[in-house]
Amino acid sequence: MPIKTGVDKITAGDTLTVPAASFKRMALVIGMSAYTSISPLKNTVSDARAIADMLQRLGFTVDLAVDIPLVQMQETITAFSRKVETADIALVYYAGHGVEAAGENYLVPIDIKVDDPAKIPDQAVSLSSVLRSVERARKLRVVILDSCRNNPFPTLAGVVAANGAMLGGNGLAAPDPSRGMLVIYAAEGGKVALDGDGEHSPFATAILENLARPNVEIGLVFRQVRDRVMSLTANRQQPYFYGSLSGAPYFLAGEDAAIADSGDKASQWQALKPDQEVQLAALAGEGNTRAMLGLGYMALTPDTKKFQPEKAFEFFRKAADAGDAEAMFELGKLYEKGIGTAQNVPAAIKLYQQAADLGFADAINDLGFLYYQGAEGLPRNPKKAVELFIRAADLRHPQAMFNVAALIDDGLVPGKTPQDAANYLYQALRSGVDDVLQQLSTRPTMFKQETRKALQAALSRNKFYKGTIDGDIGAGTQRSMRMAFGDPE
Repeated sequence: MPIKTGVDKITAGDTLTVPAASFKRMALVIGMSAYTSISPLKNTVSDARAIADMLQRLGFTVDLAVDIPLVQMQETITAFSRKVETADIALVYYAGHGVEAAGENYLVPIDIKVDDPAKIPDQAVSLSSVLRSVERARKLRVVILDSCRNNPFPTLAGVVAANGAMLGGNGLAAPDPSRGMLVIYAAEGGKVALDGDGEHSPFATAILENLARPNVEIGLVFRQVRDRVMSLTANRQQPYFYGSLSGAPYFLAGEDAAIADSGDKASQWQALKPDQEVQLAALAGEGNTRAMLGLGYMALTPDTKKFQPEKAFEFFRKAADAGDAEAMFELGKLYEKGIGTAQNVPAAIKLYQQAADLGFADAINDLGFLYYQGAEGLPRNPKKAVELFIRAADLRHPQAMFNVAALIDDGLVPGKTPQDAANYLYQALRSGVDDVLQQLSTRPTMFKQETRKALQAALSRNKFYKGTIDGDIGAGTQRSMRMAFGDPE
């Protein structure tokens, strides 16, 4: 039975437009200074307040927490993680002590009292929990840490606890963020950031000077932050970036902030000003694969002088050769359609598989569709298609979640129930993709009554629906779906 999407397939290449007015930005800003049992910090609270004020001016809804103890810090992060499910951009800024113990990084609340490295996990907040708090944001996830300072527990340096835990030296260990997340350290992992002599640290100063610059793409903004810190510290400190952003451009300030969230990636990158295009080319020359992607997308903009598909092919090829999964996927699409190169479907399938092996959800979902249909020379294999859709759904790919729900509803996924289908539909709704809401709103009876009832139950459990659980997708259920999607009531 065909997958119930209402279109041949919903892929990452389709235009999924979100009006600029609904482009939600949420930030959590934490500043720690008044430590009770370890050395206090000079600039962190003033840094946090200034950063929070700037983010508010940029349209962020900001939660600001200053000098809070462990329990409040944990509660603040948990509450923020719930909010960001309907945010397009989620940003966390932390200024305070940080420490690495047994390979894990921890952010330190003001009430910590540690005499044994083994106790740090119980008295501090792990960086991994902070990264998880922003994972469900829909588009852009950024965590900024101005915490690469001297070891706040010098007497414990090198001490091995009974459980084998040992405190690291200065700075934090390198993190391993998930795809689509950028983690920015004030200094390279294992190195120390400077407090500076002014009101703000050099790192905070550089952020305050550059983040609100209008119409500058965010990747270039953070490069300018890095250069400014190096200038302020006479090259003694260099911010370091871990993880990667998606290939879409983002502008935090200026009129281009609206342009960048409309249309496909090719038209989005057209918002880049000529001088920034030069900077992007310089980054690409340094081996930056996201810059290569941006230049490749720009060269695919139809009806413009920049439309040069052969050039796009070369940029995507270079980025793919450097191991970028998104570039592999885009290069595969060019091979499949014969754009910028001779059509070569086997080469396209190979690239899709390589991108899927690297965990690129768009490629996993599209391979699932090809196996389901038996298209592009692949044998029809519904079982393999289901496995691929579930893999992509577990990576929170909205269309894959919808596809899995449809297959469960059709009885094609052994062991799965209407409740499982409804849970996938609920998560797809929460992803904020218009196509999902439209399908559920305009064609609700594509799903069986038991699945619709289970969806109502899921909406009820999450405080969006108060009506009868009857499977009738009436006005009340429609309203609750829009609320779960993130539209105001």
